[in-house]
Amino acid sequence: MPEVKADIEVAESGELVKEQSQQKVQSAKKNVARRTKSVVSSEKPAKTVKSVTTSSSVKPIDVNDPIYYLNREINWIDFDRKVLEQAKDALVPILERLKFLSIFYNNLDEFFMVRVANVWKQVQSGAEPTGADKLAPRRQFSEIGRRVREVCEEAEEVWKKQILPALDKKAIRIVKYSDLSEKKRQVLDAFYDSDIYPVLTPQVIDSGHPFPLVSNLSINFIMELVNANNPKDIRHARLKCPGNLPRFLYLPHGKEEIHSDLSFDPNYAEVDVVLIEDLVEERMHRLFPGFEVKAVGQFRVTRNTDVEIEEDEADDLLAAVRDYVDQRRFGDIIRVEMGRGIPVRLSDLLIEYLEIKPHQIYKQKMPLAFSAFMSLGCIDRPKLQYKPDRTKLVKELDMEADCFAAIKKHDIMLYHPYDRFQGVLNFIEQAARDPKVVAIKQTLYRCGSDSPVIRSLLEARRRGKQVTAVVELKARFDEERNINWAEELERAGVNVVYGFVGLKIHAKLCLVVRRETDGIHRYVHVATGNYNASSAKIYTDLGLLTDDEDICSDVTDLFNVMTGCGRVDQYRKILVSPNTLRPSLMKLIDEEIQLHQSHGNGHIILKCNQLVDGGIIAELYRASMAGVKVECLVRGICCLRPNVPGLSENITVRSIVGRYLEHARVYWFHHNGDEKMFIGSADMMNRNLNGRIEVLAPIDSPKIRKNIMDRILQLQLADTEQSWQMNADGTYTRLRKAKAIKRIDSQCATNHTKSLY
Repeated sequence: MPEVKADIEVAESGELVKEQSQQKVQSAKKNVARRTKSVVSSEKPAKTVKSVTTSSSVKPIDVNDPIYYLNREINWIDFDRKVLEQAKDALVPILERLKFLSIFYNNLDEFFMVRVANVWKQVQSGAEPTGADKLAPRRQFSEIGRRVREVCEEAEEVWKKQILPALDKKAIRIVKYSDLSEKKRQVLDAFYDSDIYPVLTPQVIDSGHPFPLVSNLSINFIMELVNANNPKDIRHARLKCPGNLPRFLYLPHGKEEIHSDLSFDPNYAEVDVVLIEDLVEERMHRLFPGFEVKAVGQFRVTRNTDVEIEEDEADDLLAAVRDYVDQRRFGDIIRVEMGRGIPVRLSDLLIEYLEIKPHQIYKQKMPLAFSAFMSLGCIDRPKLQYKPDRTKLVKELDMEADCFAAIKKHDIMLYHPYDRFQGVLNFIEQAARDPKVVAIKQTLYRCGSDSPVIRSLLEARRRGKQVTAVVELKARFDEERNINWAEELERAGVNVVYGFVGLKIHAKLCLVVRRETDGIHRYVHVATGNYNASSAKIYTDLGLLTDDEDICSDVTDLFNVMTGCGRVDQYRKILVSPNTLRPSLMKLIDEEIQLHQSHGNGHIILKCNQLVDGGIIAELYRASMAGVKVECLVRGICCLRPNVPGLSENITVRSIVGRYLEHARVYWFHHNGDEKMFIGSADMMNRNLNGRIEVLAPIDSPKIRKNIMDRILQLQLADTEQSWQMNADGTYTRLRKAKAIKRIDSQCATNHTKSLY
């Protein structure tokens, strides 16, 4: 992919992360006290962090020094690169590889809409660096562009040289209109005339018709038209490819009957797949009678969706979120993708019409909006997909069982997707139908388009129970869906609360209040993942069902805080952000340091999605420098530099990227044998610790703690198949070995056949 020169300052070497490391770290090897030169301003290429002098003759290491922190946005690209590696993996079934490639591009879309948009906003406003790495926004933006173009070139090679040929061998062919037989072209022509043509709306661009507003992430065409009777009459037009029609048109390669809607049929032995935009482009001349389509190009706009919600000024939070969603559709342009050899004269026109800079252009050799290929990866071809995994329904949570009696006997720990999420749904449904249940309180963040949880809450209300739903309207990209659910619940008489101004409610909680023979009894479900039956099939998450009096009292208090105007500064057992979670974790790390100094057995294991918060990282550095062993399992962004001698030589960071999306959060402290373990919704990011309501719940059962340790944490730390080890410079090394003595896949279902309790 040809580089597009940015109109902003670009690092001479382009190797930003390495640039961050070299000069300061190299001087630190000689004398830490002499480190005076800014890492960010260094112009020479850098080398990986290798050592830091810590002798008594030099100044002690400052754990807050920006050199010891990786940039959040740049590190995210390294995470998405690991997703791309799954698309390359020959051991992964071909349709699953296609899914991973689509996930890679979907991740990029969201990255640009939110994170890159935020960086660009900082560039434009002249904002100072905000992360612990102190990397200037302008330098961040430059390096993001370079790295994204680099990784997209890799993705294009994967598509062209690996996935396309592999699909073809499996009788799934992505073909052009011109590659088809005359008979099949006639079928496509008929479908175009009947289903596509009536929907299309060409828009000419002239003095009376300015360039139209282009919606976010839509596939568009720009055309050059020449009057057939007057060659000097040259015009331009834009056409939006309809997003409400099927993207993929399926034609049997053999003699099977073709469906009128060109949908997929699993009975097709071989199938040709035509993209709808290819058919639209092929038949485009029909839209402009009397004109010749002289040139055409496809483009796609990515807009800033990180629009601020004016919560403080809003009288009605619901109305404010509605306005926010409307504004987001047409936020500032952040990226413009141009595809398939678009002529230079048309790309120049787009730059003019869209009022963009050259650095915002990303040229692509493969189909635009590739995230839509997820649906192609889901076609019915079982031999080309993962085998259905063995999952189990926890017997105590069967609809025929008494789940409340079971929870009274002992805590129940669920590990999804190996334990079916149906168990959680059954718990809520039993609560809805049980005449002894008097109240249900539930948090809802992302519950999906067809939510069994919502249905159970509605059923509970119909049966006269007190039902409270704390709906987070600001769940990014789920705002509209949550608004609709909130309104439906309100119409049914459910007490709906929208949360706080300035705080997202991200905690995953369900509280059931039951009147039993001996009085009121409470049951709680606290989890790491959303109440979403669909995502629970592909996300690994933990959920605790308990009647622990202290935890139930804590959750009751927290619901009252979320629905009322009170404040609780201290809870009995649970850790709650933004008030108690951070100081509690810092205290636990500090205690581990002190206990290690006395007993020499300090050990911390953190499993989370993101490790970004500078305060937490600094405390982990202190623990490492004190000799505490720190093992981190971080799926996504990690701003900590592991394995730096004198600083983090006792810290390792591993990442599991495989069939399932690792989503569970587990925080474990050895505590001189008096183990402390917590699970919950919070990642180690500033937003989780300071800007959200999050909950971590203790795991008090020694049996459950041991099982989580043995069958999740230690298993993932020993993984040989899906594990990546992080290097000090932020890069990752895959740990898979061709001749491993013992192959360990931590996501293999056979590892999780037994319950965790």
